[in-house]
Amino acid sequence: MVNRVSARRHWFPVRQPQTLQVAGLLLYWNAFLGVASGLLVGGAGRYALALGVAEAAGAYGIANERRWGYVVALLAAIIPLVLVVVVAGFLGAGILYLLFQVALVALLLHPQSRDYYRLWYR
Repeated sequence: MVNRVSARRHWFPVRQPQTLQVAGLLLYWNAFLGVASGLLVGGAGRYALALGVAEAAGAYGIANERRWGYVVALLAAIIPLVLVVVVAGFLGAGILYLLFQVALVALLLHPQSRDYYRLWYR
């Protein structure tokens, strides 16, 4: 018999450390902006659309304590950061975007987040 409590799915990591909660919020926010940008811009916006879907999937995986979710979220946070630094230069994409990407990567790689991932994610 399936345990009903463990079978529930969550959209937000309520019982996880604050670092993962804030990372989940930032991932959902970035996903919203990416999907909106991808649908409105077209062309190069397809990258933003794909990245937005990856960020939403990563946030959902984190909320449900899945290892794949953490890995997808980490990749979806690191790839744009590397692209901003390499392609656009540090200030080419805007200082605010750069700060949010650095904060997201820092939250996901924080020792508290990594310890929780190592202990509880399946």
